[in-house]
Amino acid sequence: MNFQRGHQRAEPEINLIPMIDVFLVILIFLMVTTTYSKFAGLEINLPTADAQAQQDKTNDIDVVVTATGSVLINKMPVSGGVEAIGVALRRAAEGAHEPVIIINADAKATHQSVIDVMQAARNAGLSHISFATQQTQQ
Repeated sequence: MNFQRGHQRAEPEINLIPMIDVFLVILIFLMVTTTYSKFAGLEINLPTADAQAQQDKTNDIDVVVTATGSVLINKMPVSGGVEAIGVALRRAAEGAHEPVIIINADAKATHQSVIDVMQAARNAGLSHISFATQQTQQ
């Protein structure tokens, strides 16, 4: 029974404006609270495993990191921390024009011991660092 003859029902409608406002506020909140971090790192040149042998080895400083963490610079053992390695690297680089440090690290050597060598090279002012690789057998 329809007692309201001339009165029609109003169709329900969804108002999108408040929902858009809420989404914009959430978006602004996320943009403001997001942290952007810049990762600092050392710039190194990684050799390829199938590279040819270098012709000029007069400026090379060979650094060996053993599985136990011992460091040898040009086949001479170095005991001590980063400072002792840095002094030994400076001594090995005397008279060389832009020496290249080649790090030969054992596969089971800790990352920290390799990082210590890289930090010592940076402290000594030597920026050319390379890593030795084994050629894969095919």
